[in-house]
Amino acid sequence: MTSIDRFEVRGPGALGFLNYLAANQVDQSVGKVVYTSLLDQKGGIRSDLTITRLETERFLVVTGVATGPRDLVWLLQHAPVDSSVQIADRTSSYCGVGLWGPGAREVLPQVCSEDISSKTFPYFTARRLSIGMVPALALRLSYIGELGWEIYAPVEYGLKLWDILWEAGRPLGIFALGGGAFDSLRLEKGYRLWGADIHTEYNPCEAGLEGLVKFDKGDFLGREALLRLKEKGISRKLCCLTLDDPTAIVLGKEPILDNQRALGYVTSANYGYTVGRCIAYGYLPLSHAGIGTTVEIEYFGRRYRATVQREPLYDPKGERLRC
Repeated sequence: MTSIDRFEVRGPGALGFLNYLAANQVDQSVGKVVYTSLLDQKGGIRSDLTITRLETERFLVVTGVATGPRDLVWLLQHAPVDSSVQIADRTSSYCGVGLWGPGAREVLPQVCSEDISSKTFPYFTARRLSIGMVPALALRLSYIGELGWEIYAPVEYGLKLWDILWEAGRPLGIFALGGGAFDSLRLEKGYRLWGADIHTEYNPCEAGLEGLVKFDKGDFLGREALLRLKEKGISRKLCCLTLDDPTAIVLGKEPILDNQRALGYVTSANYGYTVGRCIAYGYLPLSHAGIGTTVEIEYFGRRYRATVQREPLYDPKGERLRC
């Protein structure tokens, strides 16, 4: 995870600044991690990222590889000019490793002395750990839907951090996963990808992210526009579909059809190895968004039947993440 972008936002105005840009509530206790959308003036999803409160006036913003530079520009463009907020790009200063899976909690205690139980290190919190000789910041969250941590350390410790975790996990069958597995697992968990499932053409109500928008926290960028959109009512919804044929696949951007009528297109797709089906996401009109509705997806001239499913397909109660 070294390639993902990380920004430090600090200063007496940092909390108010981030809380204005974020749709979720950033005013949390020190050590809390918040997943949030950043909206534009029309209520569209400008970005999605996590904000961790490291100190009272110091925050860590973690965003995606492809969106990092534009997110940094967005922060800088909206920063106050009175020096109450300082923004620094820390991406090249730190390495990042994800340690995830049912055995993750068996690996970490072998290399750090801190208590990492759920009682002292709950889901969506951050703590500083010493992993062997490596000073690290661990965020207990997971884009793959399993127990685990994002672990960041000064970049000069990168190889050592990897070797320590790798050697500790070898007896437990630890393995390295790549971007393809990352994408497959996040789709099984229903996690959105900016630039595909969400972007400025869609708003949180359509994307199934309304629960992460805190209208009662006060003013934030895009709030009034989103309230107007909510009052008007949505006409489409991001839906999870699985292909009925377990041997069929699609790759993304294919049309979703009802007979000869185009309903939308596939925003993301990958094979879900846990569920044994190809998973496709796409925005459908409300008339076709009900659980169990069948549609067709055209892939290189062939049509495959697909069914709208209740999401997430994997661990719907989030018990594995919080165990």
